Amino acid sequence: MAHPQPQNGQPAGGSGQMFDRIAARYDRMNRLISMGLDRRWRRRLIEALGPLASGEIALDLATGTGDVAIAIARQHPDCLVVGIDPSEGMLAVGRHKVDERGLAKRVILQEGDAQALPQDDNSVAGVTMAFGIRNVPDRDLALREMARVVQPGRKVAILELSQPEGRSPISAMARLHVHHVVPWLGAALSGAWEYRYLARSIAAFPSAEDFCGQMRAAGLKDVVAEDLSFGAVRLFVGTSQKTPTHVPSSDCGPGRKAGLTSSQVEAQP
Repeated sequence: MAHPQPQNGQPAGGSGQMFDRIAARYDRMNRLISMGLDRRWRRRLIEALGPLASGEIALDLATGTGDVAIAIARQHPDCLVVGIDPSEGMLAVGRHKVDERGLAKRVILQEGDAQALPQDDNSVAGVTMAFGIRNVPDRDLALREMARVVQPGRKVAILELSQPEGRSPISAMARLHVHHVVPWLGAALSGAWEYRYLARSIAAFPSAEDFCGQMRAAGLKDVVAEDLSFGAVRLFVGTSQKTPTHVPSSDCGPGRKAGLTSSQVEAQP
């Protein structure tokens, strides 16, 4: 499976190694670059999942430092949340935050790849991914994996930065912020070249219409795109349309379905 490769001595844009380098300052930079709106965006992402019942499993991909996983656990206090990310550096920061908030029994963060999920078919009650699908080398494969693991009738919700469209002054200001202010601010405050990658990856991301088509092709129905912050961010939501498959009773434990190790299963309440 192809992954981004280092170039000119730098980790590839969007790779786990790139995020390892910025993990310690990632949360602070997000607050500054988004002007605090990232919290509102995450709330809308979680609302799109719908209700989660006691004992159900939510899967958060590109979980990073765990903000979405933690927010899901707080919003739905009886569910289990599994967060997956390729950057061990980001996960280390996230696990510290999970421990600080007393959520270690309900939020499990583990290294992994959205293109090859360990979860069983039809095993999770909802999938979220915030600001990560841009960085996946094979987006179609990752979307098929999301559609595979989510239960019939449940939601896949993806939050992603986008290129603001339109000719209004507000759209022009949003484009200026995405393409110039964000890279400059990131580089100036952190000294990291990684934020220059951000604007390039946003420009290369498919249009809302095309990405909705990719989600449908992956096996999701009723796919919708919602513009947030004048189009600088979009929320994509689709519903699983597959027929439920039978899971043997010996495989029905929440830990196995969530792709957890035996020690992590024993830690669950």
